[in-house]
Amino acid sequence: MSNTAQTLAGKRIAALLDENSFVEIGGSITARNTDFNMAKADTPADGVITGYGVIDGSLVYVYSQDASVLGGTIGEMHAKKITGIYDLAMKMGAPVIGLIDCAGLRLQEATDALNAFGEIYAKQALASGVIPQITAIFGTCGGGLAIVPGLTDFTFMEEKNAKLFVNSPNALDGNTKEKCDTAAAKFQSEEAGLVDFTGSESEVLAGIRQLVGLLPANNEDDMSYEECADDLNRVCADLANCVGDTSILLGQIADDNVFVETKAAYAKEMVTGFLRLNGQTVGAVANRTEVYDAEGKKTATYDAVLTKRGATKAAEFVQFCDAFSIPVLSLTNVKGFKADMHSERGIAKAVARLTYAFAEATVPKVNVIIGAAYGSAYTAMNSKAIGADMTYAWPTAEIGTMDAKLAAKIMYADADAATINEKAAEYAALQTSAASAAKRGYVDAVIDACDTRKYVIGAFEMLFTKREDRPAKKHGTV
Repeated sequence: MSNTAQTLAGKRIAALLDENSFVEIGGSITARNTDFNMAKADTPADGVITGYGVIDGSLVYVYSQDASVLGGTIGEMHAKKITGIYDLAMKMGAPVIGLIDCAGLRLQEATDALNAFGEIYAKQALASGVIPQITAIFGTCGGGLAIVPGLTDFTFMEEKNAKLFVNSPNALDGNTKEKCDTAAAKFQSEEAGLVDFTGSESEVLAGIRQLVGLLPANNEDDMSYEECADDLNRVCADLANCVGDTSILLGQIADDNVFVETKAAYAKEMVTGFLRLNGQTVGAVANRTEVYDAEGKKTATYDAVLTKRGATKAAEFVQFCDAFSIPVLSLTNVKGFKADMHSERGIAKAVARLTYAFAEATVPKVNVIIGAAYGSAYTAMNSKAIGADMTYAWPTAEIGTMDAKLAAKIMYADADAATINEKAAEYAALQTSAASAAKRGYVDAVIDACDTRKYVIGAFEMLFTKREDRPAKKHGTV
């Protein structure tokens, strides 16, 4: 290991990996360019430490940019080191983790540096869906470098000092950093939705270790399993009370009550994340109408509707799970689509992407209807019609085109209130109850809420060897 290990970039690698497991590659490489006095510049490791190591015994490849060397800027040799790590990771089938702290493109190398950016993008594109890619931003990640986390699967960001932007806040028309810091972790996680996790530097590194432990090493060799010490038939007595905040619900049914939520600050009306069920990693997608903090205080409420942001967030997550053969569990509680001018600009395309993601996915898919399931919004949420392998419903679930009373008002527009109430009750029993959906085969079983863990574990065990083909094509276009 070179003396670069003593830099901040090297210390980050040491804190991330298992103790003494890091092996540096290319530690003697320096910049080749000699223009603009570069010949006199000392560029140890050309501003990026690259190599491999293990996290809880699993092989990973890492690059960590060194801001003390020309600001960590990317030039020709800097990029070759990163792309070299990608080549090895693709051959070996192991994740790549990038620790970003970079002033951007190295101006002294001009077109060589510009080409270097493109080479990194190309490797990321080739690796997408083959090996997990994780980015963590500790310093500056601006301009063209911001595309790098956009091309990876998961992005972490240090909450105080890290900056992520294409255009800096002061370069935006009508904006200043003081008015809205668009480069801050808060904006990028809550508004842009590019960042999955935020926290202190130590929390970010610990979060990466936890995430790597949940993910398969690549798209063929699945190592995302562990022994389960939790009771597979554990009854979750209070689960019905968690129908509003499904992040809590997922934590309740997970092995050892551990649920790792992704993009938790973005589109909070849609929950995505990972849990283990009988030791197997499962991806979860769930509608949410309430948010509670760690003290049990309600902090936000949402309508039971699909939104543009929520649908896009869920679609991207399902596509990741399908690419890496991670089974998908969905919890459905939705009555329709968000209705406002902003949403209408993109809701149709966003829900189309969600529908496509579920329909195209060939992994095991289980849906549990925990509340309302109305109209096309329900159809898009992993319904049996678009490919759910098993569908369960709680006894209180409502499944149909719309609320029973509203349907009665439409069908009996001229009737009095007593008649409408009578017809609404009749419609609810015949058309919107979980029992009526089960009679028609749209629900496989009506289950008590407290038994949800037992049933979904059983379903995924049954579906473990699932094989399903799709029509031959180069790729879809949705």
